[in-house]
Amino acid sequence: MRATKVVTVSLPAELLEDTEKLAKQERRTRSELFREALREYIATRRWRRIRRWGEAAAHRARVNETDVERIIEEYRREAK
Repeated sequence: MRATKVVTVSLPAELLEDTEKLAKQERRTRSELFREALREYIATRRWRRIRRWGEAAAHRARVNETDVERIIEEYRREAK
């Protein structure tokens, strides 16, 4: 059994050309580039969700970014 699955993706010709050029420049396969791009996309979406959650929590707690930095700094001083 394969550890990977094969999928078919439709791309505009220009995007495929750019992908092939980049793959050649970096001496990588298109599959490697697509896997990396998807990993980055997924990670970025996760961080966006975490950031939105943090912003909502800060709003509920009525603190701003400066307050958060101060609280973290106070915690680090106390932890020493």
